[in-house]
Amino acid sequence: MTTKNKILHAAEIKGTITAPASKSIIQRFIAIAALTKGRSILHGYTPCNDSKAALQIAKDLGAEVLSDGNKVIINGNFKPVSRTLNCGESGLGLRMFAPIAALWNSPVTLTGEGSLKTRPVGMLEQPLSDMGIMIKTYNGTLPVEVCGPFKGGISILNGSISSQILTGLLIASPLAVSDTTILVRDLKSKPYIDMTIQIMADFGVEALHDEYETFTIKSGQRYSEREYTAEGDWSGASFLLVAGALGGSVTVENLSTDSKQADSAVLKVIEDAGAIVTVTRENVKVEKNELNAFEFDATESPDLFPPLVALAAHCNGVSGIKGVSRLKHKESDRATVLMNEFAELGTNIEIGDDTMFVYGGTFKGGKLNSNNDHRIAMAGAVASILSEEPVMIEDYGCVAKSYTDFFKDLEKISNPAVMV
Repeated sequence: MTTKNKILHAAEIKGTITAPASKSIIQRFIAIAALTKGRSILHGYTPCNDSKAALQIAKDLGAEVLSDGNKVIINGNFKPVSRTLNCGESGLGLRMFAPIAALWNSPVTLTGEGSLKTRPVGMLEQPLSDMGIMIKTYNGTLPVEVCGPFKGGISILNGSISSQILTGLLIASPLAVSDTTILVRDLKSKPYIDMTIQIMADFGVEALHDEYETFTIKSGQRYSEREYTAEGDWSGASFLLVAGALGGSVTVENLSTDSKQADSAVLKVIEDAGAIVTVTRENVKVEKNELNAFEFDATESPDLFPPLVALAAHCNGVSGIKGVSRLKHKESDRATVLMNEFAELGTNIEIGDDTMFVYGGTFKGGKLNSNNDHRIAMAGAVASILSEEPVMIEDYGCVAKSYTDFFKDLEKISNPAVMV
């Protein structure tokens, strides 16, 4: 990853851009395709570091992976050829592939890079142990060693920190020795679980739930190979849509308003703030208008905090974004980083009662340290569109984790050029 800085200036936003493919969908597709016995094809693939890590893990689990531009072919064959799986910096990759790797009856070690090395993984231990899986962590951090068999049975899971462990358990459970029941308490990010269950169903496997509290998965099911087209990523596109609301007008293609992605909620927030939103079957258009403070509960969509902070920084009044507790274990302690870094740029942020209060109309510009967090870097870039002074983003290359071409795409819709 580059450690260079990037300087951005105020600019008018105008143009059309295509949203990158959803890495949340791509990673789930890759994991499931690797568990089939046939040839699955993914169309619309756009590379980012998290998706690349998932493809390498699929290879290490025995699948044959072929790439041809925006098409990826996976010939599934679950028979690990490596005892070490490198998840890069992907929290989803770690939490999803740990239960999957435990379908193998020999030890497999999951490692990672960058911020993932310090993110807590102890929450994996109990639910995997409940399934009969041997699991060891290094004092609650990486590396994680798992060893099957994945016996099934009853697992109890606290869903308040992350839904990603549940995603991994759901994907692996149809191949367990016996039926699986997962009892979940206080599940957050339910739309992502809907996404997991839908993609499983697309591959021919059923997972049932009762009000997101009791999940039941029959063993003996088998994933069937299939052809799939990845929809656009609302998480990455949210920054482009906010850019349009702040700087003029943007049309974003390759977005489905019927998506199960939680971050599609960004559209309503932008509209509530006063921007003009036009939705068609082909694209989403956002146009600048007078922007006023808004309130939004981001508990189910915590990745919207950074783009919404960038939006709120330029709204009249004090905006409130709820769900701060979901930000502690991201690529950074994201609530603290947003508060500290935007303070350096002139915007006051206060936190209380699980809510982030952003005082709008005070953004000046200055230096922003990305803290190696892709969404912090993108938030600073978008906020710069209406900045009085230039914004210098340190270590901007971290955006490659989720949206490799973010700065190129932002440049395409900026006039004059926003970056030097």
